[in-house]
Amino acid sequence: MLLEFETENYKSFKDRVKFSMIPAPKQKGLDYSILTETINNKIFKSLSTSVIYGANAAGKTNIIGALDVFRAIVMRGNIFNATGGFDGNVSHYMLELIPNNSLVVQKDVSFSIKFIQNELLFSYSLSIDLGTFCIQNYKRRITAENLTVNDRIVFNRSGNKIEFGTLKDLETYLLPNYTKNKNVLKFTAEQGLVAEELFLTNGFKTTISQQLSAKVYKYFSDSLKPICNSQYFSSQFNSRQKDKANTLMNLAVSRLGINSNSLAFVKQQNDTFDKLVSVFEDKHLLIPAEFIESFGTLRFVDLFPVLAGIFSHGGVLLIDEFDTSLHPMVVMNIINIFHDDTINKNHAQLIFNTQNPIFLNNNLFRRDEIKFVERSDENNFSELYSLSDFGTKGTNARKGKDYMNNYFMSKYGAIRDIDLSDVFEKIVETSNDSETPNQ
Repeated sequence: MLLEFETENYKSFKDRVKFSMIPAPKQKGLDYSILTETINNKIFKSLSTSVIYGANAAGKTNIIGALDVFRAIVMRGNIFNATGGFDGNVSHYMLELIPNNSLVVQKDVSFSIKFIQNELLFSYSLSIDLGTFCIQNYKRRITAENLTVNDRIVFNRSGNKIEFGTLKDLETYLLPNYTKNKNVLKFTAEQGLVAEELFLTNGFKTTISQQLSAKVYKYFSDSLKPICNSQYFSSQFNSRQKDKANTLMNLAVSRLGINSNSLAFVKQQNDTFDKLVSVFEDKHLLIPAEFIESFGTLRFVDLFPVLAGIFSHGGVLLIDEFDTSLHPMVVMNIINIFHDDTINKNHAQLIFNTQNPIFLNNNLFRRDEIKFVERSDENNFSELYSLSDFGTKGTNARKGKDYMNNYFMSKYGAIRDIDLSDVFEKIVETSNDSETPNQ
């Protein structure tokens, strides 16, 4: 269960920004959308959904992109550029693009996350020196790294120094003889530090606690599902469950409407992966689905395995432009399923950005679930805030207010007036001037 995510000096977010899923105080209504976990008799709450609004290029995608890059770094265990096939987020492969492009003096890029996994409360943070924007062949280094579990410091890395906290309450997760050999292991850990490698997934894992390292890694690898560019996104069902999954998928898409009898993932000769086909039973035909079905149907089919996995096992689904090519009623229904604790028993969470104001609905989202990103015209830096930050008394954020109308009236910010008429007027004038009259 995700509680908070923070980043600093990630693209348009020059200053530290906190994306919180913790319910704001004194917010009432839609309480069924709140998830709860208990650790050491303390109750933790988190929102099941959150939607992000903002103008074009305001920085909405950078929220999801920052967590996506953080995830990729943890999974690699280092701050080198990624290699392999492109997955839609170029920052994996060129970390030098991350620092804010207006800074002339080096500033660390920072990430921090707080989450609950396996009845443990984790906080993990990382600061890295990538130089200034777009400097290649720069000597990168990790400047700080910190892990706490149940609010107790496990380790704190600062440069080439490591300090361990009091780990008595976590002894069951430590490797044998840690307590007896603590000083030796500290010396060994510092000697083995590599400036570009995470201590969490390297030295800490091998000398201190393989279990804790694995739990954090598993959360990043299995529970966080960021999708930064749907153009490069395509998911498929687990092969062991494909037949059952195909049946459930067809049950779902039949509600949306398809142009064939059914859809199926099949593997044909010489294919590396299964391909989605439209099935015409009476004609005994299998035709590539992209030739027959609407883009909205194909988009839903891509998302369906991810949604099925999130609801089955829990986790956080973060999607850039979630509603692209999907009917708003489909999106609203999915949001309501995340809010339905009779279905969402595994504490699945959904975070997405959108341009569609129809979701600015006080019957669909709480005020603290609605976020805005605004980019300053003066310095081009982005800031993040919530509708709940406006308060309620005497404001335009009361439950009964028309959020969508107020947004278009620019009462919440994160929107800009657009008038392109003069641009196209000049295009027409230029075109008319350049035409030669018929002789």
